[in-house]
Amino acid sequence: MKKLFVSFCLLSVFFIAEAQDLQTIVTDAEVQRVLGTLAADDMEGRRTFTKGIDKAASFIASEFQSYGIKPLKGNDGFLQSFVMIRPKFISASGMLNQSALDTKQIIAVTCAAALQVTEQSGYEVATIAKGANLFAEARKYSSLTKNTIVLVDTSFTNSFGRLSQLKGNMFYSDKSVVFILTAETAIQSLTIDAKHDIQEMKLANVVGMIPGKTLPNEYVIFSGHYDHLGINARNMVNNDSIYNGANDDAAGTTAMMLLAKYYAKAKNNQRTLVFVAFTAEEIGGYGSQYFSKQFNPLDVKAMFNIEMIGSESKWGKNSAFITGYEKTDMGKILQQNLEGTNFTFYPDPYTSQNLFYRSDNATLARLGVPAHTISTTKIDVDPYYHKASDELSTIDIPNMTQIIRSIALSARGIISGKETPSRVDASTLR
Repeated sequence: MKKLFVSFCLLSVFFIAEAQDLQTIVTDAEVQRVLGTLAADDMEGRRTFTKGIDKAASFIASEFQSYGIKPLKGNDGFLQSFVMIRPKFISASGMLNQSALDTKQIIAVTCAAALQVTEQSGYEVATIAKGANLFAEARKYSSLTKNTIVLVDTSFTNSFGRLSQLKGNMFYSDKSVVFILTAETAIQSLTIDAKHDIQEMKLANVVGMIPGKTLPNEYVIFSGHYDHLGINARNMVNNDSIYNGANDDAAGTTAMMLLAKYYAKAKNNQRTLVFVAFTAEEIGGYGSQYFSKQFNPLDVKAMFNIEMIGSESKWGKNSAFITGYEKTDMGKILQQNLEGTNFTFYPDPYTSQNLFYRSDNATLARLGVPAHTISTTKIDVDPYYHKASDELSTIDIPNMTQIIRSIALSARGIISGKETPSRVDASTLR
């Protein structure tokens, strides 16, 4: 009994010390400083492919440097740079089974400036028949994992042109997919000649890490997206055209950064902690898609994606919700670690909004990782969502500070390696 009492006292001292570190590192003033910098007018709304987002990336990287954390393995610095391909259509022509194809019958999804395909090119052949879901079926091929010719039934004539959206932004691939609008269901002979102006668009996530002491090859990820909508002079509010994105998602990025600062000071992680500010969430989640490809998903034990925590939740202060709560037991683990506090994690009350699939957690969740988004926003009635009025002045700083501290406390069993959430059953995901 005496040994148990001593152990309990030591544990209590540890938790008190941990809470004191949180109180001194994650403060209202520090939240205001970091969030205020990211959401300032001189960041110009942090739109992807602009100087504003580059400036934000430099700020996040400099903060990581000051915390003493390290770049991700394989990166020279904190910027995880990659390239998106944007093909601009020039021309397309062809013949199918000795019949000429009109330009409007061909959509080539390719990274090649000049694409030439015949029936001898070794392309697989697929069909999208009448009555199918055209866009759902087309997206199966647009990942460019195989060279494919897709014959699309002429019942889709009115919507066929919209498939060109599949080549808006792409990761580089040496594979191509050609959609052909035709009544044919098989190929005897084929020639396709498509030309595009290939533009390379440079992007960068900002990534840092704290190596694990005893479980360095097991990863816990903390993330938020740092891009937003930029400047829109055609949709001004009170003569303001800058979409600052204070809540969406400078708030989540700030939380991720201050958690990095706290854990760098605490030095109590047995698993490796990865901190990432994602780019291009607003235009398709390309930053998280690229990032996810750098990991074996089985090595990622949990992902805390943080988005829009700058307001009270529907339950009031000291609360937040977790998207996809029912898909793993991660939410229950986090709540158990908050026993004795007045903070509560709730299941997502906005399931009709499909938030689990709309944020940067989705890519890893589809690979089975217990990857969830933590949020507070009343997404169905949020008056500032995707508006110029989403500014620092709308943020509840003290409540946000408490949310960040609570995330840190709730994660302690996972970062120590003592607790591992159940994995997502990827077969149930759409």
